[in-house]
Amino acid sequence: MGRVAAAPHALERTERFLTTEEVAARYRTSPATVRWWRQSGTYGPKGIKVGRRVLYALEEIDKFEQSLVAEPVQESA
Repeated sequence: MGRVAAAPHALERTERFLTTEEVAARYRTSPATVRWWRQSGTYGPKGIKVGRRVLYALEEIDKFEQSLVAEPVQESA
């Protein structure tokens, strides 16, 4: 018996989301920092709770990154 390949649409669905650990790795920070961003609600990409896990849609990550680009850089005096 051969292996059964996953349906392409199933792969697309799972690839559209990142875990807390993957988001932390993307921004070179700790998972605890990403959790804090989510808890504060004032910074970071918006996450959704799926069961016991929090997932971050790539669309939300893109929005967050675009907001960072749009913000003016504040230089210290």
